[in-house]
Amino acid sequence: MDIYLKRRRGKILLLIVAVVIGVASLLYTNWLTNKMAQEERKKVEIWAEAIKGLIDVSIDTSSPSQEMAMLETRYLNFLNMVNERNTTIPILIINQDGSFNLDHNISYREERREEVLTKELKKMKAYAEPIPINLGDDNTLLLYHRESTILRNLRWYPIIQLVVIIIFIVVAYFAFLATNKAEQNQVWVGMSKETAHQLGTPISSLMAWIELLKLKDVDENLIKELERDTSRLERITERFSKIGSKPELLRINLIEVLNSAVSYLKSRSSEKVKFVTNYDKNAYVETPLNAALFSWVIENICKNAIDAMTNSGTITINVEEKNEHVTIDITDSGCGVAKSNHKTIFQPGFSTKKRGWGLGLSLAKRIVEIYHNGKIFIKWSEIGKGTTFRIILQK
Repeated sequence: MDIYLKRRRGKILLLIVAVVIGVASLLYTNWLTNKMAQEERKKVEIWAEAIKGLIDVSIDTSSPSQEMAMLETRYLNFLNMVNERNTTIPILIINQDGSFNLDHNISYREERREEVLTKELKKMKAYAEPIPINLGDDNTLLLYHRESTILRNLRWYPIIQLVVIIIFIVVAYFAFLATNKAEQNQVWVGMSKETAHQLGTPISSLMAWIELLKLKDVDENLIKELERDTSRLERITERFSKIGSKPELLRINLIEVLNSAVSYLKSRSSEKVKFVTNYDKNAYVETPLNAALFSWVIENICKNAIDAMTNSGTITINVEEKNEHVTIDITDSGCGVAKSNHKTIFQPGFSTKKRGWGLGLSLAKRIVEIYHNGKIFIKWSEIGKGTTFRIILQK
């Protein structure tokens, strides 16, 4: 459980870092764009003042004509300079009667001028208040503008950046997950094969001791129990040796495998644990199986159920045969599984018990889904009432 919680906290921390970076970038870019918008407004106001100044000079008759012409030329040059240097801010000047006077940095075809400028005017009115240019004699022009293309693109920058960060984190997460899974698989395979190898020698020794005991005056019931346990150890060794390599699937009777697993569990469980099998024990349901591995799945689920029931309760096994698959439901009357743990319960390291590695259900999932091309999941669970595990096998 501790390993799982650490991994979960790491994922949450990674997500929080991404959100903080995105929000910080969004706030900073928003502040920056507002400052730029203010600067653009000042430039437009300067442009408006230049127009007003040029008009004031044009209507001033108190100065000599030569001096007047020079001053008008200077204003006109200044206006042209401001106009030429503004290559990004769309500008629109409206006459007092509402007609279009002048436009700048707005692209359109001549036949669509009125249509395009009308749309632009609507956007500009929504963007900012107009700048009045008072020409005197109750004649006032209105200068509209909106944000430049650079500023508009900059507003999208934090969103694009956040998307890129999220994509990077997702890719990094799945890459890490794939690497972590590969490492786990290698550890599992190595541990399983080494366990099978280490068990081989004492099992051989036990078999020899049993044969020796048969020659002595030893209780036959005792020898039978020893043979049964030795046979069980051989089966466990076979299971461990198959982890990591593709097991051989034979078309065998699923009911026989279930009967064998239930029989073994009954002999090793408390009398307070009741097993109910809602299927015909003499039926023949042919399914591609590896009996040694699949019986391990049934035993793992049932042992978890016995622990959940604290060695007292009922385990019910249902088998339903359909056209293309067989469904096996294993229901216990235990403490139940929280809905938030329905998927994580199959992850390596997840365990609600103080003892154990949390590998039983993870191995069960691997055996069912990878080796048998089936499915295993929690069909139903209610806290304090029990849990149903469902296994679906292809026929």
